[in-house]
Amino acid sequence: MVTLQKIGSHNIWKVVRLSVSDAQKDFVATNTESILEAYAATQDGYTALPFALYDDDLLIGFVLFGYGSIGDEDEPSVAADNYCIWRLMIDQRYQGKGCGKAALAASLAYLKTAPCGAARACWLSYEPQNVAAKALYAAAGFVENGETDGDELVAVRPF
Repeated sequence: MVTLQKIGSHNIWKVVRLSVSDAQKDFVATNTESILEAYAATQDGYTALPFALYDDDLLIGFVLFGYGSIGDEDEPSVAADNYCIWRLMIDQRYQGKGCGKAALAASLAYLKTAPCGAARACWLSYEPQNVAAKALYAAAGFVENGETDGDELVAVRPF
């Protein structure tokens, strides 16, 4: 069973060492970059929630959530008062085993508890060439809404 665990001194360096395959490196920022981005966002007064993803006791990935607007000029209109799956990565050793699907389900279950406040939807974005991500998110009910976040396509799932 995939669970979300806070990142702290006990696991931060393990999370930083997780990686995707070379073919996927253009699709997702490193966990180091994501954790730094989360820190900077919180310092600026925005909401960023980074978590390690575990399958029982095995560290398999990383997820970063946002809530509401973060003031980014490319930000889609759906960001206001909604949750965002800012980053989701499964280490290359655990891909193709259903971990991404389980991690996404655990992430959505957590967000439905409204940890930062009420929301009507969850949104995310992905590179148009990332067909695996698009398929994963579509299977979980995310639908492209015609907006972009920079060069990425935005998809939304109502709660």
